[in-house]
Amino acid sequence: MSIHTKPAGTIAGSDFLRKPIMHRTRSRNCRLLPILLACLSALTLPSSASIDAAAQAAAADTRYERVVPSPDGIGKRYMGREIAGVMGWEGAQWLERESRAREERPELLLRELALAPGMTVADIGAGTGYYTWQLAKQVGPGGRVYAVDVQPEMIRMLDRQMTKRGVRNVVSVLGSETGVKLPPRSVDLAIMVDVYHELAYPAEVLDSIVDALKPGGRVVFVEYRAEDPAVAIKPLHKMSERQVRREATAHGLKWERSIESLPIQHAIVFRKP
Repeated sequence: MSIHTKPAGTIAGSDFLRKPIMHRTRSRNCRLLPILLACLSALTLPSSASIDAAAQAAAADTRYERVVPSPDGIGKRYMGREIAGVMGWEGAQWLERESRAREERPELLLRELALAPGMTVADIGAGTGYYTWQLAKQVGPGGRVYAVDVQPEMIRMLDRQMTKRGVRNVVSVLGSETGVKLPPRSVDLAIMVDVYHELAYPAEVLDSIVDALKPGGRVVFVEYRAEDPAVAIKPLHKMSERQVRREATAHGLKWERSIESLPIQHAIVFRKP
């Protein structure tokens, strides 16, 4: 919801401006004139803060190229790649489909991550928590998993799933389109499973993830393999390793290794210096 929730007509001063003043005396009208002018000025002139915010937004948007949207894209490119449209919470059942374990083999990925008890992990774009609860088991009661999503509906579903499973070491976080809203230098590992290609502001989100990582912390991109035409996923919802490495290294991350043991995805691991 927009922060501008006041309906038209309730802006400060507008009720006063609607009152008839024809019947008032000349002297009183003269005294009211400066007040009226001040109200009109406040309503029509933007503040310096709003001008600065608009300038910053315009500057940030120069990272992206606007294009005619493809059927599965948002009409916005980052480093040559059109950003895919996000899957809404209405499609949450697909995240929990029975065939997913067989198709993606999450246990292989979890084994490769080599998580240890007591670690702090961030599941970015956690959705319903399909991976969240499995990560929580890996880090144990002394560890913590931040489950980040931008859709309040997903957060509610995730919270219900964690309660149902009796998971107590997960903290759900409502992020934004431009940031994960995690404490600085708090995370040992951040993971995005089939998420990064849908971020409307990948540069800003990746910057915020890097800020949240501890020195030496890792970030893992899990994406359907664009190099493999046999992977039956729409092209904009797949990413090549080359593209992932190009975008991640632009944010100061160092490539560590690529995990190719998964059936239809690759997991590409980077480390914060």
